Amino acid sequence: MPSAKNKIRWGVLGYARIARESVIPAMVRSYNAEFSALASREPGKLAESRTRFGHAHRLHGSYEALLADPNIDAVYIPLPNSLHHEWTLTAAAAGKHVLCEKPLALNAAQCRGMIAAAAQHKVLLMEAFMYRFTGRTAQVVDLVRSGVLGELRFVQSSFRFLLNNPASIKLRPELGGGALYDVGCYPINFIGMIADLLEGGTAKARPVSLSTECVREGGVDMIFSANLRYASGLIGSLHTGLNAHKRVHSEIIGTKGILEIPDTFFDNPAPMTLRLGEDVQEIPVEPCARYVLEVESFSNSLLNGQPAAFSLDETLRNAEVLDALMEDSLRK
Repeated sequence: MPSAKNKIRWGVLGYARIARESVIPAMVRSYNAEFSALASREPGKLAESRTRFGHAHRLHGSYEALLADPNIDAVYIPLPNSLHHEWTLTAAAAGKHVLCEKPLALNAAQCRGMIAAAAQHKVLLMEAFMYRFTGRTAQVVDLVRSGVLGELRFVQSSFRFLLNNPASIKLRPELGGGALYDVGCYPINFIGMIADLLEGGTAKARPVSLSTECVREGGVDMIFSANLRYASGLIGSLHTGLNAHKRVHSEIIGTKGILEIPDTFFDNPAPMTLRLGEDVQEIPVEPCARYVLEVESFSNSLLNGQPAAFSLDETLRNAEVLDALMEDSLRK
């Protein structure tokens, strides 16, 4: 049961950068969450967490020890992509609810197994697509639903950056590295979200055809582009990469106008641009705390006995599209 203060008690498996820089601080700031325990196999990282986050959280020298902690309700898994499947299954079997970093798994088969394990052990499982909790994303959905763009024809989304660290796990194929898994999963999800608005339901839209272009180095994709066609007639285009300048941008084009969305997956206040014929409008975007909103949403779901706000149907759909894109690229 949650603590007497009606907060979800969180444990974190591993002291990855995203955990220490983003998600643990979000737990500390959240009104309905407690950062209660950290597990790491490296004593230096455990000690550093004391310096950064104080002494309120417990320290465990193994993931198994944290999962055996009876004072933990939910765990956050920021481990390398190749370990998501194993530790989600282990956490579910231990009765812990799981917020797992994207991509939830390396393929749809793993994904289905994780979803089944969560159902079997009656725990909540959610993939950590934090951008889905931002005001910017809500504004995009509202604008598309309003019909101001007319009939949607094309959606483009890019998420890429220049990776300068040759030792990064993002470059190791055995750990699930590569651009598509690391950041390409975001444009895939964004395009699917827009396609769903045309096809009338969550995770209903699946591409009826696709084509890819990919450059691999050292066993991982360094640049990946794809076009996807949907039954509604919508064409989606995604671009991702680790080998050139940062670009995080999307646009949605309809018969009446264009919506340009800079910093699509972030929570800074960069305004969007709406173009309707010769009229150009700037759409203000308020800053928000995407990781705090994600943690609070998942914690609220647990406290209120509700489904997770980001559905496993979308997670599985994303995994199936990832599989199809990888399969197409490897044939060439």
